[in-house]
Amino acid sequence: MKVEKVVAKETTYVAVLTLLLSVLMQAVFLFMHKWDYTVLLGNLWGGAISVLNFFCMGLFVQKAVLKEPEEAKKIIKLSQTLRTFILFVLVAVGVLLPCFSAIAVILPLFFSRIGIFVKAFQLKAKEAAHRNET
Repeated sequence: MKVEKVVAKETTYVAVLTLLLSVLMQAVFLFMHKWDYTVLLGNLWGGAISVLNFFCMGLFVQKAVLKEPEEAKKIIKLSQTLRTFILFVLVAVGVLLPCFSAIAVILPLFFSRIGIFVKAFQLKAKEAAHRNET
């Protein structure tokens, strides 16, 4: 399957934002004197899971838009079920293995949502500015 440009672009956006928020998270752990290698490893694990989950969602949506509405709905539902199961397993591994900080594994899972919220806010602000110009 060929990855559409929009999927690659949005995944890159989420990956960059995840990286920036991960650096911020590392700084907070360092500032609180709670940083050790498990925080870094947990952050890498959780961040990779988050970006991979977003990318997989994009691929499933890319596939679904080419289908009839009923089949598209089934594809999206299957996507959500599979991604949730895989997410659960990978997060459980990250939380249970002592080489990962559990908090550092879990927090990056929210970074993509923050990115989506920020992007939506930017689009609304841009649209409002455009309306005010006309």
